[in-house]
Amino acid sequence: MEILSSYGAVATFLLIFVAEFGDKSQLVCMTLAAKYRARPVLFGAISAFAILNVIAVLFGASFANFIDQRYLSIIAIVLFALFAISSWRDAHHDDDNDEGKLKVGKHISMSAFTLIFAAEMGDKTQLAVATLSTTQPPLMVWISATLALATTCVIGVIVGKKLLNRISEQLLSKMAALLFATFAVITAITTFA
Repeated sequence: MEILSSYGAVATFLLIFVAEFGDKSQLVCMTLAAKYRARPVLFGAISAFAILNVIAVLFGASFANFIDQRYLSIIAIVLFALFAISSWRDAHHDDDNDEGKLKVGKHISMSAFTLIFAAEMGDKTQLAVATLSTTQPPLMVWISATLALATTCVIGVIVGKKLLNRISEQLLSKMAALLFATFAVITAITTFA
Protein backbone atom coordinates (compact mmCIF):
# COMPACT_ATOMS: atom_id res chain seq x y z
CA MET A 1 0.00 0.00 0.00
CA GLU A 2 3.00 2.32 0.37
CA ILE A 3 3.35 2.62 -3.39
CA LEU A 4 -0.31 3.64 -3.55
CA SER A 5 0.37 6.48 -1.13
CA SER A 6 3.09 7.89 -3.38
CA TYR A 7 1.42 7.32 -6.72
CA GLY A 8 -2.23 6.98 -5.72
CA ALA A 9 -3.94 8.23 -8.87
CA VAL A 10 -1.69 6.35 -11.30
CA ALA A 11 -1.68 3.19 -9.19
CA THR A 12 -5.47 3.27 -8.85
CA PHE A 13 -5.90 3.79 -12.60
CA LEU A 14 -3.54 0.94 -13.47
CA LEU A 15 -4.99 -1.44 -10.90
CA ILE A 16 -8.57 -0.89 -12.04
CA PHE A 17 -7.66 -0.83 -15.75
CA VAL A 18 -5.79 -4.15 -15.55
CA ALA A 19 -8.49 -5.72 -13.37
CA GLU A 20 -11.24 -4.75 -15.82
CA PHE A 21 -9.42 -5.22 -19.14
CA GLY A 22 -11.00 -8.18 -20.93
CA ASP A 23 -13.61 -8.53 -18.19
CA LYS A 24 -17.30 -9.02 -18.91
CA SER A 25 -18.16 -5.31 -18.88
CA GLN A 26 -15.63 -4.57 -21.60
CA LEU A 27 -17.01 -7.47 -23.63
CA VAL A 28 -20.55 -6.18 -23.07
CA CYS A 29 -19.50 -2.74 -24.38
CA MET A 30 -17.81 -4.36 -27.35
CA THR A 31 -20.84 -6.49 -28.17
CA LEU A 32 -23.34 -3.65 -27.84
CA ALA A 33 -21.18 -1.23 -29.84
CA ALA A 34 -20.79 -3.72 -32.65
CA LYS A 35 -24.54 -3.64 -33.13
CA TYR A 36 -25.64 -0.19 -31.95
CA ARG A 37 -24.32 3.35 -32.11
CA ALA A 38 -21.24 3.96 -29.96
CA ARG A 39 -22.42 7.12 -28.21
CA PRO A 40 -25.42 5.63 -26.34
CA VAL A 41 -23.38 2.56 -25.39
CA LEU A 42 -20.58 4.73 -24.02
CA PHE A 43 -23.01 7.04 -22.24
CA GLY A 44 -24.85 4.19 -20.54
CA ALA A 45 -21.76 2.20 -19.59
CA ILE A 46 -19.67 5.13 -18.35
CA SER A 47 -22.64 6.49 -16.38
CA ALA A 48 -23.02 3.11 -14.70
CA PHE A 49 -19.31 2.96 -13.88
CA ALA A 50 -19.34 6.49 -12.47
CA ILE A 51 -22.30 5.74 -10.19
CA LEU A 52 -20.88 2.37 -9.15
CA ASN A 53 -17.63 4.08 -8.20
CA VAL A 54 -19.49 6.73 -6.18
CA ILE A 55 -21.23 3.96 -4.27
CA ALA A 56 -17.96 2.12 -3.71
CA VAL A 57 -16.16 5.23 -2.53
CA LEU A 58 -19.00 6.33 -0.23
CA PHE A 59 -19.38 3.01 1.49
CA GLY A 60 -15.76 1.89 1.33
CA ALA A 61 -14.87 -1.64 2.22
CA SER A 62 -18.00 -2.11 4.37
CA PHE A 63 -20.43 -1.78 1.43
CA ALA A 64 -20.60 -5.53 0.85
CA ASN A 65 -22.17 -5.97 4.30
CA PHE A 66 -25.30 -4.01 3.34
CA ILE A 67 -26.50 -5.86 0.23
CA ASP A 68 -26.57 -9.61 -0.19
CA GLN A 69 -24.36 -10.53 -3.13
CA ARG A 70 -26.82 -13.25 -4.19
CA TYR A 71 -29.53 -10.69 -4.95
CA LEU A 72 -27.14 -8.68 -7.09
CA SER A 73 -26.01 -11.83 -8.88
CA ILE A 74 -29.59 -12.92 -9.54
CA ILE A 75 -30.34 -9.54 -11.13
CA ALA A 76 -27.23 -9.93 -13.31
CA ILE A 77 -28.27 -13.47 -14.32
CA VAL A 78 -31.75 -12.30 -15.35
CA LEU A 79 -30.37 -9.34 -17.32
CA PHE A 80 -27.78 -11.47 -19.12
CA ALA A 81 -30.46 -14.03 -19.99
CA LEU A 82 -32.82 -11.33 -21.28
CA PHE A 83 -30.09 -9.80 -23.42
CA ALA A 84 -29.22 -13.25 -24.76
CA ILE A 85 -32.85 -13.85 -25.77
CA SER A 86 -33.12 -10.38 -27.30
CA SER A 87 -29.90 -10.83 -29.29
CA TRP A 88 -30.98 -14.27 -30.52
CA ARG A 89 -34.33 -12.88 -31.64
CA ASP A 90 -32.56 -10.04 -33.45
CA ALA A 91 -30.43 -12.58 -35.32
CA HIS A 92 -33.54 -14.35 -36.63
CA HIS A 93 -35.47 -11.25 -37.66
CA ASP A 94 -34.35 -10.04 -41.05
CA ASP A 95 -35.30 -6.47 -40.30
CA ASP A 96 -34.00 -3.88 -42.71
CA ASN A 97 -36.31 -1.30 -41.18
CA ASP A 98 -34.19 1.65 -40.04
CA GLU A 99 -36.99 2.93 -37.81
CA GLY A 100 -36.69 -0.18 -35.63
CA LYS A 101 -32.97 0.35 -35.29
CA LEU A 102 -33.46 3.97 -34.29
CA LYS A 103 -36.02 2.96 -31.70
CA VAL A 104 -33.61 0.43 -30.19
CA GLY A 105 -30.90 3.10 -30.21
CA LYS A 106 -33.02 5.32 -27.99
CA HIS A 107 -33.04 2.65 -25.31
CA ILE A 108 -29.53 1.28 -25.68
CA SER A 109 -28.08 3.79 -23.19
CA MET A 110 -30.47 2.53 -20.53
CA SER A 111 -29.82 -1.07 -21.53
CA ALA A 112 -26.04 -0.58 -21.34
CA PHE A 113 -26.39 1.24 -18.01
CA THR A 114 -28.64 -1.41 -16.47
CA LEU A 115 -26.58 -4.33 -17.70
CA ILE A 116 -23.24 -2.87 -16.56
CA PHE A 117 -24.68 -1.65 -13.25
CA ALA A 118 -26.21 -4.99 -12.28
CA ALA A 119 -23.29 -7.05 -13.55
CA GLU A 120 -20.60 -4.96 -11.88
CA MET A 121 -22.31 -4.21 -8.55
CA GLY A 122 -20.19 -5.99 -5.95
CA ASP A 123 -17.72 -7.15 -8.62
CA LYS A 124 -13.99 -7.36 -7.90
CA THR A 125 -13.42 -3.96 -9.47
CA GLN A 126 -16.01 -2.26 -7.30
CA LEU A 127 -14.62 -3.98 -4.22
CA ALA A 128 -11.13 -2.81 -5.22
CA VAL A 129 -12.42 0.76 -5.51
CA ALA A 130 -14.09 0.44 -2.11
CA THR A 131 -10.90 -0.89 -0.57
CA LEU A 132 -8.72 1.78 -2.17
CA SER A 133 -11.05 4.48 -0.87
CA THR A 134 -10.39 3.40 2.70
CA THR A 135 -6.69 4.36 2.41
CA GLN A 136 -6.62 6.97 -0.38
CA PRO A 137 -8.42 10.28 -0.96
CA PRO A 138 -11.93 9.26 -2.10
CA LEU A 139 -12.21 11.86 -4.89
CA MET A 140 -8.86 10.76 -6.35
CA VAL A 141 -9.93 7.10 -6.20
CA TRP A 142 -13.26 7.90 -7.87
CA ILE A 143 -11.67 9.93 -10.68
CA SER A 144 -8.89 7.41 -11.35
CA ALA A 145 -11.16 4.37 -11.22
CA THR A 146 -13.83 5.98 -13.41
CA LEU A 147 -11.24 7.02 -15.99
CA ALA A 148 -9.80 3.49 -16.02
CA LEU A 149 -13.23 1.92 -16.53
CA ALA A 150 -14.15 4.50 -19.18
CA THR A 151 -10.91 3.70 -21.00
CA THR A 152 -11.65 -0.03 -21.08
CA CYS A 153 -15.16 0.77 -22.29
CA VAL A 154 -13.89 3.01 -25.11
CA ILE A 155 -11.44 0.30 -26.19
CA GLY A 156 -14.31 -2.21 -26.19
CA VAL A 157 -16.48 0.11 -28.28
CA ILE A 158 -13.71 0.71 -30.83
CA VAL A 159 -13.08 -3.03 -31.17
CA GLY A 160 -16.84 -3.64 -31.41
CA LYS A 161 -17.22 -1.14 -34.23
CA LYS A 162 -14.35 -2.75 -36.15
CA LEU A 163 -16.08 -6.14 -35.86
CA LEU A 164 -19.21 -4.73 -37.48
CA ASN A 165 -17.23 -4.01 -40.66
CA ARG A 166 -16.06 -7.64 -40.89
CA ILE A 167 -18.91 -9.74 -39.52
CA SER A 168 -22.55 -9.90 -40.64
CA GLU A 169 -25.09 -8.43 -38.26
CA GLN A 170 -26.90 -11.77 -38.01
CA LEU A 171 -23.72 -13.60 -36.98
CA LEU A 172 -22.91 -10.79 -34.55
CA SER A 173 -26.36 -11.09 -32.95
CA LYS A 174 -25.85 -14.84 -32.53
CA MET A 175 -22.42 -14.25 -31.01
CA ALA A 176 -23.90 -11.66 -28.64
CA ALA A 177 -26.64 -14.08 -27.62
CA LEU A 178 -24.04 -16.75 -26.90
CA LEU A 179 -21.89 -14.28 -24.96
CA PHE A 180 -24.78 -13.04 -22.81
CA ALA A 181 -26.00 -16.59 -22.20
CA THR A 182 -22.48 -17.60 -21.17
CA PHE A 183 -22.32 -14.70 -18.70
CA ALA A 184 -25.70 -15.75 -17.29
CA VAL A 185 -24.51 -19.34 -16.82
CA ILE A 186 -21.16 -18.35 -15.32
CA THR A 187 -22.84 -15.91 -12.93
CA ALA A 188 -25.37 -18.58 -11.94
CA ILE A 189 -22.64 -21.16 -11.34
CA THR A 190 -20.55 -18.80 -9.22
CA THR A 191 -23.62 -17.63 -7.30
CA PHE A 192 -25.13 -21.01 -6.51
CA ALA A 193 -22.04 -23.26 -6.40
